[in-house]
Amino acid sequence: MTDTTAPAALSLSPAELAPYIQHTKIEPGATRDEMIAHAREAAEHGFNAAMIPASWIREVASELAGTGVEIASALDFPTVGVMTSAGKAAEAEAIAKLGATQLDIGVQVGWLKSGLYDAFRDDIAGVVKASGIPVKVMLELPLLTESEKDAAVDLAMEAGAAFLKNASSGQIETASPDNIRYLVGRAREGVKVKASGSIKTYHQALELIGAGAVLLGTSAGTSIISDTGDDSTVSY
Repeated sequence: MTDTTAPAALSLSPAELAPYIQHTKIEPGATRDEMIAHAREAAEHGFNAAMIPASWIREVASELAGTGVEIASALDFPTVGVMTSAGKAAEAEAIAKLGATQLDIGVQVGWLKSGLYDAFRDDIAGVVKASGIPVKVMLELPLLTESEKDAAVDLAMEAGAAFLKNASSGQIETASPDNIRYLVGRAREGVKVKASGSIKTYHQALELIGAGAVLLGTSAGTSIISDTGDDSTVSY
């Protein structure tokens, strides 16, 4: 497992950002050859993880065996908060058995806004327990009031979240340094922060790491580390 810690002094070259990047390929219709190529890119560039759909975990895990690259997948996504808690826990267990080593999950925003705090927390806790792997909780901060943000963060940590994540995708938020700093400031000891949402350029990535993120979820990893900053790339 790659040890990622936000640097004290941000003097990273684009290529040195690779260990912070979760190389993402989640679009529908991706073929087996494309997923294998994605895995090979992750290994070649030394990215932290290949973030992939659960349906391709077995093939990608086989390709990345022995490389040190993590296998990450997402659950209750891209439309978050639509699964039952039992279904989410069962799928989390299956994903871990397939070979995933990290799991990003959607949350029940509607439950939180309804004041169903115990149910919100237990939904996350069920995934943590069933999977047995580090869980990153996609908090959808732009959809929440200030008090709801505080509650969501605290409940996610009570549930055993290993990582707090600002949002699920660029459809919710272009990753905000302010939201990353908020999460870092509220995180308990041992809980880390991942940034996600339309991360496309080297300078943006550096700013988010400077704010305290130790992981960056993006499909623009190859352009970021070559400092091409291709804004046409769809990012996660």
